[in-house]
Amino acid sequence: MTDIEFGCLPTVIGSMPHTDPKAACAIVARYLKDIPAWPQLPRRTFREDMCAQFSEGFPGVVVNEPEKSIRIDRSQDLNKPLEKLYSAYLENKIDQYPVSLEYAAGLHNFLELTKLTVKAVKGQVTGPITWGTTITDGEKAIIYDETLGDAAAKMLRLKAAWQEKALRKISKNTIIFVDEPSMVSFGSVALLVSKEKVISLIDEVFGGISGLKGVHCCGNTDWSVILATKADIVSFDAYNYGQSLSLYPNEVKKFLDRKGAISWGIVPNNGEALAKESVASLKDRLEETMAPFTRKGIPFRQLFRQGLLTPSCGLAALATGEAAARALELLTELSKAMRKHHL
Repeated sequence: MTDIEFGCLPTVIGSMPHTDPKAACAIVARYLKDIPAWPQLPRRTFREDMCAQFSEGFPGVVVNEPEKSIRIDRSQDLNKPLEKLYSAYLENKIDQYPVSLEYAAGLHNFLELTKLTVKAVKGQVTGPITWGTTITDGEKAIIYDETLGDAAAKMLRLKAAWQEKALRKISKNTIIFVDEPSMVSFGSVALLVSKEKVISLIDEVFGGISGLKGVHCCGNTDWSVILATKADIVSFDAYNYGQSLSLYPNEVKKFLDRKGAISWGIVPNNGEALAKESVASLKDRLEETMAPFTRKGIPFRQLFRQGLLTPSCGLAALATGEAAARALELLTELSKAMRKHHL
């Protein structure tokens, strides 16, 4: 687990509203001095949509940018590309499954930043549950196909490993989040996957990550499932769903006692809500969100030391780059206020 005492340092989930990768990277570098993250830019091109971004090289995949759709074309011969994928997985040939400039301009521009002095660097990859439930073969989501669902997790593992290797040029301390928004549907008819399979698929992706591993889910979910994975960091929307994680005090305590960290998504990514907030109001809200944990026997100091601060989710939902800068300014000032008061 983590040997870094985060102490509520700030970072981001990933996406930004920019279409210019250099401008997005400049804002990240300006505000996130300790744990910067490369920006995903879904407004730049559909190829940077969170599922399309990591689809490159998957057997039979068709990314239709005009229609903004991704599917698996079963009329293609999938056997040879599946053999290639499994061979790369077994031999750990991560360079065969990179994330290219065409699909991640933000990442490649971020890697060109040469004057960063950081504690750690963060990246992200779409999780196998979200990827597998979003992409279909025209009839059903591929997560329900035993071969393709397993292959997706293995490809995402290779993509995560390639990304981590690239980010190590900036810092030896890496954090890779597996983003799983589809986990809000766990336990419903919208996601008919067992707890055991969820854990297995996420841990498969984690197997390619040698640094710190996180899971982000931006809504209500069964957190006992996420906490049962090999995650080092659990990231949740503390602004809109502040009480959701506190419903699992025993699991959270075990997680923290094995040196896990909680990433508190406390700055809203909604423009209207953002305009109403200040550092003082967000500090009050964060401490109120932490209070149920302390009442259930988890020391506040442990929550603080083993905590990160982020926006509630990606910032691409905001209308402008200026709004994103405002969110990051609030985030960094909130971190400073928490560290000044509690360190």
